[in-house]
Amino acid sequence: MRLLVTGSRGQLGLALQRAAAEAGHEFSGYDLPELDITNSAAVRGAVADARPDALINCAAYTAVDAAEADEARALAVNGAAVAGLAAAADEAGALLVQISTDFVFDGAATRPYREDDPPHPISAYGRTKLAGEHAARRAQRHLIVRTAWLFGDGANFVAAIRRQLDAGATELRVVGDQRGCPTYATDLAGAVIALLEAGTEGIVHAVNAGSASWREFAVEIVRQLGVAAEVVPISTADAARPAPRPAYSVLDASRFRGIVGADLPPWQDALARRLAAE
Repeated sequence: MRLLVTGSRGQLGLALQRAAAEAGHEFSGYDLPELDITNSAAVRGAVADARPDALINCAAYTAVDAAEADEARALAVNGAAVAGLAAAADEAGALLVQISTDFVFDGAATRPYREDDPPHPISAYGRTKLAGEHAARRAQRHLIVRTAWLFGDGANFVAAIRRQLDAGATELRVVGDQRGCPTYATDLAGAVIALLEAGTEGIVHAVNAGSASWREFAVEIVRQLGVAAEVVPISTADAARPAPRPAYSVLDASRFRGIVGADLPPWQDALARRLAAE
């Protein structure tokens, strides 16, 4: 299978390159500055040259707080550009894979969100990612993979906590009233490859098994690192971030399990593998 990946130097893009090699698939990747996905002509040219079986879009405007004041730019990248990718995929006869997010939900649920639950984003970032889902559906063949709380190579929550600990922090203040699914980029990449190999289309939730609050996630990082540090819970209001966050955005991965035959590993196991890789 020939895979073309946009955002190839991000957390998921890098993991997909490794996963594609392990599975014996051809991989070609693009990222800034060589390809700006908002340039539809450049996108069409790149896709025509690569002739992929699947075009996987990992490129995104992911600065959740900045998007509140810069929604137009976020929408250009997360929404309008995806329409161009859909058109290019159709021209090449390729499947479009759009990576989406738990932030398309408002967090008011009391059970994990299923693929058919109505989205209702409460932040600019969430609105623009939902626009990307709508744009991806324009492709004749599309797969929308929703995931959450991604950690891998580069900037992420695990790296941020470790950086504070390495700097000598003995007390961490971490939000305790938001709950989601920490997900390892390596496992998500394997999930995407498995879904492609199964010929999957539509919407699928793919996250590591289990859920946690950000504080619980931080407590487990501290525990696995064997560091003496206290993790103090604070509220979302105390954190005073510009963008609202869903209080509960746990994703139901039952459809993924039905397709692939197994859940992704528990997030605690994924975290241990990530820390061991450093």
